Amino acid sequence: MSPCPAKLELRPEYLGPSTFYAFCSKTCFCSWADRSPLHEAASQGRLLALRTLLSQGYNVNAVTIDHVTPLHEACLGDHVACARTLLQAGANVNAITIDGVTPLFNACSQGSTSCTELLLEYGAKPQLESCLPSPTHEAASKGHHECLEILISWGVDVDQDIPHLGTPLYVACMSQQFHCVRKLLYAGADVQKGKYWDTPLHAAAQQSCTEIVNLLLEFGADINAKNTDLLRPVDVATSNSLVERLLLQHEATPSSLCQLCRVCIRNYIGRPRLHLIPQLQLPTLLQNFLQYR
Repeated sequence: MSPCPAKLELRPEYLGPSTFYAFCSKTCFCSWADRSPLHEAASQGRLLALRTLLSQGYNVNAVTIDHVTPLHEACLGDHVACARTLLQAGANVNAITIDGVTPLFNACSQGSTSCTELLLEYGAKPQLESCLPSPTHEAASKGHHECLEILISWGVDVDQDIPHLGTPLYVACMSQQFHCVRKLLYAGADVQKGKYWDTPLHAAAQQSCTEIVNLLLEFGADINAKNTDLLRPVDVATSNSLVERLLLQHEATPSSLCQLCRVCIRNYIGRPRLHLIPQLQLPTLLQNFLQYR
């Protein structure tokens, strides 16, 4: 829900004031004619006005024709105090717009860790139907690794696969979000699961991101995996690029026994139990090695 001028690439300096106002009134604001004062207060972070309106009986779950609630607005603006007030007044924490967007999605889209934590505490579902926009994918694509960490701590499926997007790891690789890629891999994301037959390594190679390619290889990515076009990651890399040379070098140099053992042990432990590694009766050095620290 970007502001109208950004979405339409309109500049007021190119139009006279009256022309600009008439244009926006007809093209931008008509769908928002049913926005309540509660929506406005929430979107602008005006807490006192919000409380006053609620005390006057305004519906906390009022929706626009797009099914946007005041809570959606508060989270989109990173107004955690307003979001808390709305939730305390009975706002639907899992309200969905006509585009399938939840308040949690908005919070993750903006990188609002406070709103993300608050919504989860009030029962927000990090995963709804598989076809709906995912907060996890949104955080991964925008590089909001702190929101991603919160979602992971609440037990989100790091391998959630949305058909038209793929997995969060694939999305993070396509968006070249190194910190999100690392966070997902640390949490046990499947290094081979991407979008259809394209692996995260295909995405990183295509985007020419050497840091992410190195990281994926360290976590055991299959350099010989083929996509639906029977192409390997090295085949989709830019010709004569650093990534292509890196992949060719890795292909000619087998992984060390230590690295292979680490990948094997982590796979054997399984993603749901990776957080228990510190409880193993092992030297701290070995525990850190298994956790890529």
